[in-house]
Amino acid sequence: MDGNGRWARNRAFARIRGHRAGVESVRAVVRAAGEIGVEYLTLYAFSQENWSRPRSEVCALMRLLEKFLRNEIAELNENNVQLHAIGQVQDLSEQVRRQLALSQEATARNTGLKLILALSYGARREITRAAREIAREVQAGRVSPDEVDENLFARHLYTRDYPDPDLLIRTSGELRVSNFLLWQISYAEFVVSPVLWPDFRKEHFLDAVREYGRRQRRFGGVSSRG
Repeated sequence: MDGNGRWARNRAFARIRGHRAGVESVRAVVRAAGEIGVEYLTLYAFSQENWSRPRSEVCALMRLLEKFLRNEIAELNENNVQLHAIGQVQDLSEQVRRQLALSQEATARNTGLKLILALSYGARREITRAAREIAREVQAGRVSPDEVDENLFARHLYTRDYPDPDLLIRTSGELRVSNFLLWQISYAEFVVSPVLWPDFRKEHFLDAVREYGRRQRRFGGVSSRG
């Protein structure tokens, strides 16, 4: 979800105004995903690198996140959305962690779209964390080195309970992955939208899904059309 800062700068607003405006885009995309039957939607809400931003902006983002988690419960329940989170959630403030737990509990019985927020998330750290856990299991004799394969490794990732993404949408025209789900997006289709995130709405999301639908996913194999 890129482009909040540029959106605000283009309007001579403080950066936090861009982040606030982006909340409506989250609502629009979550609704659209649920309407067309998407089962899993992961939003890169706050990266580990984001902690290096000015303290004032980080604090404002944490307040905005807590408010979002609190205020969106009714909307999520109305749309049958179940809330999840991945990342170093323990790095978040106590208030945000508490509200996140409450919001997850409040939506736990919903059976529709699973909305996964990547919070204090970084793919490199996720991968090294998984490697460290497996090394400990090998050292303890619970796992043989010969048993370490892709399936075992994936079971040690934050996303072990979710399928790998089929589609990655990058907004604001940026052409980089930004340390997001590096293991999981190995075969994902990429769609880059020039639209800044605060302007991203249902029609842009559906455009990306339609573009995905035109792709041929070969997973390293040969197309049936040669």
